[in-house]
Amino acid sequence: MTLTETPAPDTSKPRWWRRPWVAPLVVVAIAFVAFSLPPYLSLDPSRSRVPAPGSFPPHFAVLSLHVIFGSIAMISCCLQVWPWFRARHPRAHRLIGRVYVFGGCLPGGLLGLVVSLATPFGPVTRASGVVLALVWLGCTVAGWRMARQRRFVDHRRWMIRSFALTMSIITNRLWGAVFVIALSPQLDTTFHGDQELLAGTVGALSAWLGWVLPLLLAEWWLERGDAARRRRRALAAV
Repeated sequence: MTLTETPAPDTSKPRWWRRPWVAPLVVVAIAFVAFSLPPYLSLDPSRSRVPAPGSFPPHFAVLSLHVIFGSIAMISCCLQVWPWFRARHPRAHRLIGRVYVFGGCLPGGLLGLVVSLATPFGPVTRASGVVLALVWLGCTVAGWRMARQRRFVDHRRWMIRSFALTMSIITNRLWGAVFVIALSPQLDTTFHGDQELLAGTVGALSAWLGWVLPLLLAEWWLERGDAARRRRRALAAV
């Protein structure tokens, strides 16, 4: 009687092309930056997509710098969350990580805090922007400190949260379009013909949903991964 050996499980890492989300993520990030950045490189305040509050004259300059640093964070983080790149090129991962933190998130978050305090879209949107900037800065700094302490599991968790908040500007714009379409027919009824009230409502809803939902999704993804690892450890122990 011949015994057939059980094949060993394939523990090799998936190749780069088996990550179907990487290419769409890069395309979306580049397309968003290509659309959002040019008006703020023109040095022309009339091209700003955010109305300038009269009480804060340097609004356009601060907003432009925020958009520039935010664009750096968006592009650099696409490589940082790519597992294949991270495993194959650890030195580049560390260098780009410094660009992400010190050339993107930290200046972008601090300038975003100033822009949020001066937003013309009302107190609810202002509160969302301030909380978002503080949480974004907090997650990024925590992730950087974990890497410095070589606590790489915690580093990865904090940076996934930072990544979700970095990319949340995209979902913010998507929610804005959804609410404009959904609420515009109610301009003469619910909003009594008040365009500013409609704009403030759309801005507030999209501002909060834009970053809270991605952060919750990131937390769900992290907990789901932790639960799967616990199950594998339990099965291995058995």
